[in-house]
Amino acid sequence: MSSSTELRHTALDALHRSLGATMTDFAGWDMPLRYGSERDEHTAVRTRAGLFDLSHMGEITVTGPQAAALLDFALVGNIGGVRTGRARYTMICRADGGILDDLIVYRLAETDYMVVANASNAQVVLDALVERAAGFDAEVRDDRDAYALIAVQGPESPGIMKALTDADLDGLKYYAGLPGTVAGVPALIARTGYTGEDGFELFVRPEHAVALWQALTGAGSQAGLVPCGLSCRDTLRLEAGMPLYGHELSTSLTPFDAGLGRVVKFEKEGDFVGREALSEAAALAERRPPRVLVGLVAEGRRVPRAGYAVVAGGEVIGEVTSGAPSPTLGKPIAMAYVDAAHAAPGTPGVGVDIRGSHEPYEVVALPFYKRQK
Repeated sequence: MSSSTELRHTALDALHRSLGATMTDFAGWDMPLRYGSERDEHTAVRTRAGLFDLSHMGEITVTGPQAAALLDFALVGNIGGVRTGRARYTMICRADGGILDDLIVYRLAETDYMVVANASNAQVVLDALVERAAGFDAEVRDDRDAYALIAVQGPESPGIMKALTDADLDGLKYYAGLPGTVAGVPALIARTGYTGEDGFELFVRPEHAVALWQALTGAGSQAGLVPCGLSCRDTLRLEAGMPLYGHELSTSLTPFDAGLGRVVKFEKEGDFVGREALSEAAALAERRPPRVLVGLVAEGRRVPRAGYAVVAGGEVIGEVTSGAPSPTLGKPIAMAYVDAAHAAPGTPGVGVDIRGSHEPYEVVALPFYKRQK
């Protein structure tokens, strides 16, 4: 392998291998796909707790007197309105309105922000932010190597965390983050999960990752915590109706096409990249609804995959974006963009073309799964 194509390794790489993980190339990183049964890992997160290495995510620091102004210009959300200690889900778009990535932005201090990008788009987001920073009194810094990211997800996660930290977890709201110490390790403790369950993400220095993972494993042993790979993370987010870049989101879609127009804040002051195109997209979506992202639940056992056609009355009415067996529902499920006329839950006669056979599917509202508060 040439150095340009060598896989990157997280600080937990040796530990994953010692646990017998099946590894896979994900966005240029060698990541654990599963440790044993992905179904068992999925069920552990839904009923107990799971431990994830998410160190492949891309952390970008934006700091300086005009950090907020830069982010308000570069992103579609109102980032200047985020209070210190809180986080916001947002997107970065091209000038034509196409989605470059969906992001979480944490406001760490008055003039300090951390932008977390998807692994596959981290360089694209970094390059776009650097380019858009011209003329702003702000610095954009690539901090991907400065952090390891460990997530503990599931109903038992607050109890596990409380055994290791005196941080005010009860006061930590969803989409918030606070600095603290976990098992003696300095961390940014965030509550912004991607599984549909309660849980925490811990941003730490890479050299502290192994000690923290082991401490969490020890604290969670009585609660049934298990290490979890990317495979069950995908089925968990699918059940929770959460979009994945490259599947439900892409440069060929605007936030309005994806049914996420709410993240675009036209009311914020000043211009932002894509404002004009997104304004047109919003008006078009009102006049002629675009395809709608819906849930599909199989009546049979065949699993739909991304790219499969959704059909009704012999016509193609949409396309599957993500599909998998659902351990929680016990049936195959999918997310798909379908024509608005066929998007209502219970619409009859909808199927998926699976290798030439039109398999019947029920149209349902997303998400498929919602945890009990």
